[in-house]
Amino acid sequence: MKVVCDTNVLIAGLVADGLCRDIVKRRLPALKLFSSKPLLRELADKLKEKFGIKPEELPLLAAYEGKVSVVKPGRLAQPVCRAPDDDEVLASAVAAQADVILTGDDDLLMLKTFQGIRLLSPRQFVEMLDMKK
Repeated sequence: MKVVCDTNVLIAGLVADGLCRDIVKRRLPALKLFSSKPLLRELADKLKEKFGIKPEELPLLAAYEGKVSVVKPGRLAQPVCRAPDDDEVLASAVAAQADVILTGDDDLLMLKTFQGIRLLSPRQFVEMLDMKK
């Protein structure tokens, strides 16, 4: 399964215990992960800005970055979401030919699918993976 993970889920998984940490540590490593340079840059910027954390201080982030395949997203034909960052997630998923976008963003989740790609919350994602076992 090809997965693009949005920044908010990754940050939650990197800085706090809980469902997102479980996903980042245990579930994502078994999947084909994709990201883009803009998404990785946004992740590093938000970690520094919101938490004062330098990316090199998080071994879990280094492991994630070593696992993802970086794609070069094209531009969407027209804006889909209110936030350009959300459109970047969609464009990255299209470039990766992803099966799933893992997100906690309500603007993305309300789409449910985009060009055949499912948008799932962390809880929905875990439930889907557990059903496949």
